[in-house]
Amino acid sequence: MLTFLIGIFILFLGYIFYSRYTENQFGISEEKTPAEKINDGVDFVPLSENKNMLIHLLNIAGLGPILGAIQGILFGPVAFILIPLGCVLMGGVHDYFSGMLSVRNNGAQITELIKKYLGSGYYRFFIIVVSVMLLLLASVFVYTAGDLMSERFFNQTDFSLSNPVVTSIYIIIALYYIFAALFPIDKIIGRFYPVLGFLLLIGTGLVLTGFFIHGIQLENIDFTHLNKHPSLIHIIPMFFMTVSCGLLSGFHSTQSTIISRTIKDEKQGRHVFYGMMCVESLIAMIWAAGAMHVYSLGIVPPNLVGSVNVINTIADVFVFPFLAFIVTIAVVVLPITSGDTALRGLRMILGEAFKLPQVKIKNRLLIMIPIALIIISVIVWAKSNAGSFAVVWRYFNFVNQLIAIPTFLYATVYLYKNKKNWLMTFVPGLFYIFITVFFILNSKIGFNIDYTVSKMSAILVTLISIFVIYFTKLKKQ
Repeated sequence: MLTFLIGIFILFLGYIFYSRYTENQFGISEEKTPAEKINDGVDFVPLSENKNMLIHLLNIAGLGPILGAIQGILFGPVAFILIPLGCVLMGGVHDYFSGMLSVRNNGAQITELIKKYLGSGYYRFFIIVVSVMLLLLASVFVYTAGDLMSERFFNQTDFSLSNPVVTSIYIIIALYYIFAALFPIDKIIGRFYPVLGFLLLIGTGLVLTGFFIHGIQLENIDFTHLNKHPSLIHIIPMFFMTVSCGLLSGFHSTQSTIISRTIKDEKQGRHVFYGMMCVESLIAMIWAAGAMHVYSLGIVPPNLVGSVNVINTIADVFVFPFLAFIVTIAVVVLPITSGDTALRGLRMILGEAFKLPQVKIKNRLLIMIPIALIIISVIVWAKSNAGSFAVVWRYFNFVNQLIAIPTFLYATVYLYKNKKNWLMTFVPGLFYIFITVFFILNSKIGFNIDYTVSKMSAILVTLISIFVIYFTKLKKQ
């Protein structure tokens, strides 16, 4: 239990001190934000700080912080230290700069920021990568949320498209995604997300309360045997690819830019962007602790370890039966509220790319109709092929971490130009160049190259990146 508490303490101190340091390096101003300067009634709409915080929390907190946590804790109690350290030094910094640099650039999306600070070459590559990632995420979250709801509330065990109950739920969720992405942000998201965000916090709080009521057994870190994964999977790179959203997630850079168009004051940035990343990390820590306990009890069948089914097991163990449904609803909310804003972010990105102002509904429909058809195709393929979820999820995790890199790099260019501590973003960027290259070379879904060869190749690519980025991007400033 001590390791878990130390991790919570790291997270708390990190937010108190390092978030303030991050804010000082960025340098907030008193200028009007895009929400006030543009205010088009669709995407640029001023909202209160509390609304922005809860909306942003739901935007970024998909299934990742929970599913990643119940998989990441298999590496052992070292996860209780790596998650908060990663959040404080990387995840929170990433989210803050992605949001605040968007504020400074009239609510520009990640791809436009890449074009401005890194150039057209990076832009052309990453607009494809980001678009694919958002499509994959929205598609996966339709049937992930649908399966959770079908199992918990309708007692379904057949999750194929031949089951009319399951198919109907998929259709309802998909239609909600599309309508939420089309409508002005204050009409659906601005009204209901604060309530849903509060529900998420209640659900997670019930699990945490259950630790004290029912008791919990947690291992402490063993420095002589850090990696305790039952399959002997290496911590590097796999831990940092598995525990993405609770530690660092490139997906957040597509969501921070949505909220950059609704905050009314740059001072909100530290609470909204950095603070909500810390809350998401706390959520991941709590679910990781719950997973460690139920694994130790041996009540999770081996074939379900690390799967979404563990979520219901944790709720059943730590929460009284008449309250367990609240936890399930809170978890179901996560993929739903990240899937719709993933589509909203994609609509904004494509709107900027094709110079289609999103004030007009016909321009929004022009983008959303093809997106809807692609999502339907992905869902049909995924549900028609056994094991496709695992494959899609692994590719999503790779692309998710890959797009964190340009955010760190364009933040580095900004800090270098303004004579600030550019190493605070450059070092995490280099680390994730190493992690993503290492992963795709060694992974079975990648090139399946020998572990040692992959590691040395990743180190070489990272060293080359240092010189390329420094001399082609930083020195030019």
